[in-house]
Amino acid sequence: MAGLFADPPDIDDNAAMATLIRLAMPKNEEPALLAQALLGRFGSFSATLAASPQALRSVAGVGPYLLSALAVFRETGVRLRRAELTDCEILSDRKTLYAYLSAVLSREVIEQFHILFLAENGRLIADEAQARGTVNHTPVYPREVVKRALELKAHALVLVHNHPSGDPTPSPDDLTMTKNVASAAAILGIEVKDHVIVGNGQWLSFAEKELL
Repeated sequence: MAGLFADPPDIDDNAAMATLIRLAMPKNEEPALLAQALLGRFGSFSATLAASPQALRSVAGVGPYLLSALAVFRETGVRLRRAELTDCEILSDRKTLYAYLSAVLSREVIEQFHILFLAENGRLIADEAQARGTVNHTPVYPREVVKRALELKAHALVLVHNHPSGDPTPSPDDLTMTKNVASAAAILGIEVKDHVIVGNGQWLSFAEKELL
């Protein structure tokens, strides 16, 4: 196994998945076959990490230890992406920002609404999930958004939510909700800098599309 981890690592998805299976399930006698089944079902190592527990359980041989290991690896990836944002003005590095948001949201099957709370210098104070909805709608309450911004002493916000369909085109409700949150925040001197919709490998920025 040590040979798999050269410096720098140079292993393909099959070898990486088989190694993870060996670590999580040392008694599994055919990790390569289970790795092939997972990659055949989900398409790639990253897509397997992002798959829901329900979908993963549909693959024969996947048990609680592997589910836990996959969840830990996914969270590790998200935290590494978040760490890349901590020392910069996040809207100045769109590539890094979108990579982080994609890691968090792009493969969610339910809409989630997040808020990035920003300091006066544009750096990230916190990323918090405010609501979970259905496959195509998430309720958002401007009063609660502004209340939390005040608690964190945020100077600006970036609104974020995902479209499980994969298409980041904003709906009429998305446009109305953004306007309502921006209006409520502006009363207290808090600016909504952007609203980013995350699809599957696609993003739409309200600021870039001049929708704010």
